[in-house]
Amino acid sequence: MESSLRFSSLAFIALLAYFAFLASAELHVREFVIQPKPVKRLCRTHESITVNGQFPGPTLEVRNGDSLAITVINKARYNISIHWHGIRQLRNPWADGPEYITQCPIRPGQSYTYRFTIEDQEGTLWWHAHSRWLRATVYGALIIYPRLGSPYPFHMPKRDIPVLLGEWWDRNPMDVLRQAQFTGAAANVSDAYTINGQPGDLYRCSRSETVRFPIFPGETVQLRVINAGLNQQLFFSVANHQLTVVETDSAYTKPFTTSVIMIGPGQTTNVLLTANQRPGRYYMAARAYNSANAPFDNTTTTAILEYVNAPTRRGRGRGQIAPVFPVLPGFNDTATATAFTNRLRYWKRAPVPLQIDENLFFTVGLGLINCSNPNSPRCQGPNGTRFAASINNQSFVLPRRNSIMQAYYQGMPGIFTTDFPPVPPVQFDYTGNVSRGLWQPVKGTKAYKLKFKANVQIVLQDTSIVTPENHPMHLHGYQFYVVGSGFGNFNPRTDPARFNLFDPPERNTIGTPPGGWVAVRFVADNPGAWFMHCHIDSHLGWGLAMVFLVENGRGQLQSVQAPPLDLPRC
Repeated sequence: MESSLRFSSLAFIALLAYFAFLASAELHVREFVIQPKPVKRLCRTHESITVNGQFPGPTLEVRNGDSLAITVINKARYNISIHWHGIRQLRNPWADGPEYITQCPIRPGQSYTYRFTIEDQEGTLWWHAHSRWLRATVYGALIIYPRLGSPYPFHMPKRDIPVLLGEWWDRNPMDVLRQAQFTGAAANVSDAYTINGQPGDLYRCSRSETVRFPIFPGETVQLRVINAGLNQQLFFSVANHQLTVVETDSAYTKPFTTSVIMIGPGQTTNVLLTANQRPGRYYMAARAYNSANAPFDNTTTTAILEYVNAPTRRGRGRGQIAPVFPVLPGFNDTATATAFTNRLRYWKRAPVPLQIDENLFFTVGLGLINCSNPNSPRCQGPNGTRFAASINNQSFVLPRRNSIMQAYYQGMPGIFTTDFPPVPPVQFDYTGNVSRGLWQPVKGTKAYKLKFKANVQIVLQDTSIVTPENHPMHLHGYQFYVVGSGFGNFNPRTDPARFNLFDPPERNTIGTPPGGWVAVRFVADNPGAWFMHCHIDSHLGWGLAMVFLVENGRGQLQSVQAPPLDLPRC
């Protein structure tokens, strides 16, 4: 009798806790109006595509457990979709956003409401357009605070500062893309980098709008750094100040201190900064980490960390003292980029899958399509070719008649095939001198099927075709553990012995070391169609992508939910 009463009391307490959790969860209802707006940068005004007239777009602040209903109203002249980068979207691929993968795009004059719930996630993520190059200006921060009463695994400062790194073109980015698609050559590089939408002091007509972050002496703040740039990995530093890394891609890390971070497109990194220097003005700056033998934007964006008691000049030439500039690594400093990445560790023991059901080996890299008429204006790549990119020699082509997820759900044939190769069709010296006969990939729309709850390992192997390069690979619908990496060709006999299966970092986007490999593991516990692609948008457009089809499990709670009624039509 006593034990049954104790059980009833525990059940009642658990029920109360559950209802308290439901009561604390909020529903955030927002409208995102996609609209052109005049934006002036670098002395010139462009009609830029924005959300609610803001560039960057609005910051979403929510808590773990909250739900969102965001109606996207398209008043621009381009089709568009919005991706909630890093949100797992459990059983709900319909809210993920990549056009022609989980939905057809929202046409001009149409709307779609993204409805989703934050489930066991907290930290810094972001949202962006997932339609061609519209994300050059259509992006914003998505900050997930812990549930009320849940602590951080570190002493949380009272103040957060979102720092969104971006790229700016001094023309319509869609025209830049259109030109590259026509010629087959590489797209023109950006004309500036930005911090929270502003280029900073080192660019023309920009000094008066440089972003300033006031700070009190002795104060500690958290910088939520997001690389929203289209095509470039970046080094980021704050002059004379150390940065304590506490989170990457919405996953806490064992804290460590550094003077510089390297952050790839799509990635987020949270750092703590303490104002412990002489009162003054200090530049925070970002510039390219360029691992490829390719043109890049070699400019530097700045903002100013400004102590509230910073002294001013006296006498003649009175005014503010010039900010101190940070020491940034060289553009091609792979050693610094690698050293930073190798220091990342999950904040506690990680639940890494140990027994692997699907062991996949993916070569990732560039390629060239041969032209029958090399002198054609449509063949302006190297030696009269067109640029391409691929995974396992498969260059991904987006469907147009339907999205992959809709075709999969409806059983519609002819949209995609499920024969994506688990290994390269030909083995070769991936990082050596590759025969030109292996440079041309095959185009297609292929997916790879995974059983529900399969334990998956993917080794992503960079190649030296065209050029070795750090490719920031992003997997939709999942977080994964980065269990190992190295330079050269992956050796399946010896390299797994060096895997970190105790506290590997958890991420949603990871760069392949240039001329090297990286291994990731995850459990396929989220049914649906999930895009995996390089987050360098030039490479994505060239075909550096594939799709995982994760099958339903048993019952409703392990199956994709029904599509919403307002899902856009193709």
